[in-house]
Amino acid sequence: MRRFSRRTDEIARRAGLTPQRYNLLLMIRGSSDEQASVGELAEALQAAQSTVTELVNRAARAGLVSRTPSKADARVAFVRLTDEGERVFAAAFQELAEEREALRQAIEQLER
Repeated sequence: MRRFSRRTDEIARRAGLTPQRYNLLLMIRGSSDEQASVGELAEALQAAQSTVTELVNRAARAGLVSRTPSKADARVAFVRLTDEGERVFAAAFQELAEEREALRQAIEQLER
C-alpha cells in the first residue's frame, strides 16, 4: 500500500500540489454538491479542524478553493474548488488512473 501512497504524492507534486492539498481537493470534489464545510473536511481527512482551516486558507491563497457562507448558519462556510483548483486536481486525478486500477485489483484479490 505504501507504493500507492508514494506514487500519489509524486503525481500530486508534479501537478503542483502538496499531498495534503491533493487530499483536500479530493475530499471537496468527492463531497455532495462538490462543496464541504471545514468540519466535514476535518472529519473526512481525520485531522483537527484548526489544521484543516489552515490547509483551506493556504489553498485559498493559492487560488485553488473559494469559500461561500452558509445561508443557514453564519458560522459555517462551504469550500469548493475554483476553476484553477479543478484544473490542477483533474490533471493529478487523471494521471492516477493506473494506480486506482491497481488498487481496485488488489482489493478484489483480498475479497476472494
